[in-house]
Amino acid sequence: MSVVIIGGNECMVRKYKDLCGEYKCKAKVYPQKTGALKDIGTPDLLVLFTSTVSHTVIHRVLEQAKGKPVQTVRSHTSSLNALRGILEKHAREK
Repeated sequence: MSVVIIGGNECMVRKYKDLCGEYKCKAKVYPQKTGALKDIGTPDLLVLFTSTVSHTVIHRVLEQAKGKPVQTVRSHTSSLNALRGILEKHAREK
């Protein structure tokens, strides 16, 4: 399962990827607005940490995901526990 995480804390990128690895998921993490956000691809799960990114970035990413079979989850908290809860729910279903 592939996961794209938008937002979060820059110092937590390695921990986000390690946690996704525990759930047998490949993860791409974009903690800041970068040029790479122009094409997020078609992940199985798109996680938006809404407290750490602007509305503009969220809208841009959601526009890219429109019409694709991407499951989107928004979380106001960007903690490891929040990500663990999301992965528990969605990675176990796959």
